[in-house]
Amino acid sequence: MNSTVLLAYIGIGVMIALSGLGSVYGLTICGNAAIGGLRKRPEALGTFLLLSAMPSTQGIYGFVCYFIIRSHVVDDMTALQAAAVFGSCIAVGIVCLLSGVRQGQVCANGIAATASGNNVTAGTMVMAAFPEFYAILSALSLILISGTL
Repeated sequence: MNSTVLLAYIGIGVMIALSGLGSVYGLTICGNAAIGGLRKRPEALGTFLLLSAMPSTQGIYGFVCYFIIRSHVVDDMTALQAAAVFGSCIAVGIVCLLSGVRQGQVCANGIAATASGNNVTAGTMVMAAFPEFYAILSALSLILISGTL
């Protein structure tokens, strides 16, 4: 394995790790809020589960991006191609990490408001879609970059 392929695979590995960490942190933030909310409103479990699951998508985006980019990692790739794979993967990983954490915070606030008796589920889902949008944009950027390789 040459150094260009190694650089590309390092980028892929970091992307998968960071996007997964974004989901882990986001899900944990929501899960903690849901546990607290269940003490006040155990009948709202379905709502809490729905909101708690939202940050799981960032890890999925990193995983899907791996399948998109892996066919472009070949033994005879140039240093520029490897740098494009590395850079696009790092970008996806960082955006998914931050998006997952921030989406988890939005959903946790919605869970806390719901536990206090407010009907904010739909509004929370809309607000939580905003950080999600940037994770999607980063994945789309990787797809566009992979089309130029």
